[in-house]
Amino acid sequence: MPEIVICECFARDGLQHEPVVPATAIKLDLLAGFVAAGFRRIEATSYSHPQRVPGFADASELLKHLPRRDGVAFKATCPNPRAVSRALEDRAAGHGAEEISLLVSATESHTARNLRTTREGQWERVAGMAALGRGNFRLVGVISMALGCPFEGPVDPGRVVEDAARFADLGCELLTVGDTIGAGTPRQVRALFRRLLDEVPAIVPVAHFHDTRGAGIANAVAALEAGSTRFDSAMGGVGGHPTRISYGAGDTGNVATEDLVALFEGEGLDHGIDLDAMMRASSACEEALGRRLLSRVARTGLWRPATETKERENV
Repeated sequence: MPEIVICECFARDGLQHEPVVPATAIKLDLLAGFVAAGFRRIEATSYSHPQRVPGFADASELLKHLPRRDGVAFKATCPNPRAVSRALEDRAAGHGAEEISLLVSATESHTARNLRTTREGQWERVAGMAALGRGNFRLVGVISMALGCPFEGPVDPGRVVEDAARFADLGCELLTVGDTIGAGTPRQVRALFRRLLDEVPAIVPVAHFHDTRGAGIANAVAALEAGSTRFDSAMGGVGGHPTRISYGAGDTGNVATEDLVALFEGEGLDHGIDLDAMMRASSACEEALGRRLLSRVARTGLWRPATETKERENV
């Protein structure tokens, strides 16, 4: 199996609904910790409107001072054409992101509620954004509500496959498949990712699961079994859908990075993450937010066989 690549999403998806977002200097320290732990894809920020989402008003300043390292790509979310223009300005100044993500929703009802347009209207906007960014960034398509919608219920997998093909036609290399409300099951995930890999080979699916109903890790394993090797997660299981929205109430965080990496490690899979550095980064995230987060591994610690523990003590 090819090496697993995990995108650490704490600094954007993890922080997007925090009532108090850490200062820029603290974010930079956290991002440096993610780089030191070996994450090769890191979601750093969003070019959201600074008045609507003040937590990301420092996007350009943050990108200017990122801890750059060969082989590490930083991603910025671009919710509208102006956001892509800002990303291009930072890129031209020499400190932009390597990747930008472009969003559609799999259902009309959620598109109207969340994006205030129709699906076709959003696709027209995304096509223009992709044209602006193509050749300057790695483009990442994002499909929210891919495994279930609070307004329309189950989502036709064929629609997700069609959306994947549209993103591929626009030049997107990666496709974030979002289980926005944590509605998916391993059976659904396995079938969907198998179809994506078989029917749209021009784009690489990324498993982005929320742990709203406790199935996030199981769904990640199902995506792995289907052949996917790309995953999104966030330290401490933070982020996900906002709790202030009626259809997102409860613990709606992302899959916890610590738990996902520990599982892959236990399975003997090649993930490229330094476990001790990851745990230091995990502690730093808890300190930055001032509370205990939802990772099980952060609470119990990494499990290592007794022989490995003794070897480490003798070093």
